[in-house]
Amino acid sequence: MKKISISLLTLLLVSCGASTPINTERKVLYEVLTQQGDGGGNIHFFEILTEPNEIRMLQNDKKLRNKISPIDVQKSNFVILNMGEKNTGGYSISIESVVETDKNIIISVKESSPVLGSMVSQGFSYPFCVVKINSKKEIIIK
Repeated sequence: MKKISISLLTLLLVSCGASTPINTERKVLYEVLTQQGDGGGNIHFFEILTEPNEIRMLQNDKKLRNKISPIDVQKSNFVILNMGEKNTGGYSISIESVVETDKNIIISVKESSPVLGSMVSQGFSYPFCVVKINSKKEIIIK
């Protein structure tokens, strides 16, 4: 009797483990390639790079060269977020959220200032961020 119950229990456990695997792989919608407090442009702007020749310009940057593959040039868009010239350090610009809809990608940008009275570097800074969007859909920046 024990052999029969052990066999049935083993069969039950094996059959439970034989279910169809669940696909847990999710597409990562975006990746921040670099975010720096200095090194950007002197004016406030957001630029969306969609064309291969524009994207290849990013590959000329030593810090970005190894982060952009030839496949990325064909299948991704890139966004440059530039906060412009700031009087001190302590400023930053980043992605708050990225939402994909049926027709487009909506990016919300977050700009941060230093806390009043905090210690910051005394010199001009040029915060910027470069983001890879893993889609060729139209991009809207808020």
